[in-house]
Amino acid sequence: MTKKVNVLVACGAGIATSTVVMSKVEQLFKDNNIDVNLMQIKIAEAASKQEDADMLISTTVLPTTYSIPTIKAMGYLTGIGVDKLNKEVIDTAKKIQDEAN
Repeated sequence: MTKKVNVLVACGAGIATSTVVMSKVEQLFKDNNIDVNLMQIKIAEAASKQEDADMLISTTVLPTTYSIPTIKAMGYLTGIGVDKLNKEVIDTAKKIQDEAN
């Protein structure tokens, strides 16, 4: 069975930009048949939630370093470099699944 990937989606306040990114990555994972559990959070919560997560996708500057892979997702808001960003998200998720098997 393939591992379900737990993904934190963070922005400064945990509301506006992460909602946009949530819908984009949700569709991206669906299109690539990757089973995920998405959690929308404020970036301030990321450090305490990383234990239960496999990766962090953030639209804001990361205040610290984390024990899980992090992806800066500003491209989803600006529209710049989205293909590269999509590839990074999918490659990271697949790597997490491969390591779990």
